[in-house]
Amino acid sequence: MKVIAFVNMKGGVGKTTLAVNVAHALAKRHHKRVLIIDVDPQFNATQCLFSGDDYVAKREEGGHTIFDLFNDGAIPVISPVSGTSEKSPPEIEDIEAWSYGPRLDILPGNLEIYRLDMVPGSGRELRLKRYMESLAGNDAYDYVVIDTPPTPSTFMTSAILASDYYLIPVRPEPLSRVGIDLLTGVIGRIIKNHGHKIVNVGVVLTMMDARTSVYYEALSFLDSDPKWSGKRFKTVLPQRTKIAKNQGDQRLILDSGQEDAMRAVAGITNELLERVDDDGL
Repeated sequence: MKVIAFVNMKGGVGKTTLAVNVAHALAKRHHKRVLIIDVDPQFNATQCLFSGDDYVAKREEGGHTIFDLFNDGAIPVISPVSGTSEKSPPEIEDIEAWSYGPRLDILPGNLEIYRLDMVPGSGRELRLKRYMESLAGNDAYDYVVIDTPPTPSTFMTSAILASDYYLIPVRPEPLSRVGIDLLTGVIGRIIKNHGHKIVNVGVVLTMMDARTSVYYEALSFLDSDPKWSGKRFKTVLPQRTKIAKNQGDQRLILDSGQEDAMRAVAGITNELLERVDDDGL
């Protein structure tokens, strides 16, 4: 099992769009068993796959979320009928993802994780890694894709510590280029402080418009900077590629009929597989 975190310290770069659709491509085109983990407190990846009604219904059935993973103690549950009670969290190895489709599951996000005290050093930042270890022991998945928050936090730290690789979606603009340099500093400190090995599998340009000078400036920056030379994916995600919040009839890109976007997702996924396989982990 190989775990890949999609990370960027800047929002609005298509990170969630890329993460969800690469995961779908791995399952649909390459017949891999894939799990998406939505660590972003805004849980956009979850909203891409499930309507609000479906999400609520699944929660009412007792479906687990990322909150159950990070919660390591009994919490108060407030009910208008029965009042306040305490609910003990499940054991890490008992947490079950939700099925989205053939070979594709998700451990969905949950706004309630804001209630948790995610103080660095509390041990909660290691719970996602422990969950990955339990899944690897069960041989449950071939790939795990983690969608991370766009800010340095204990949630981002937990995703990095649980992953073998990280991929950086970047919008071709000056602020995004500054952001990826800052991001490598953040990840470098995590690696140093925890002694964790993780490989930067590359940079994917998103929201790309080849007609602009900004696009070519981004290519020049990535290809000429020693830190990023060789990291740029050849395939880019087109500017107009979007994934709407699921309203019951939206489809993922490979099902959308948008030929240029479909080719882009397929190409990025193929290149990701080549890079991960060449690394040898």
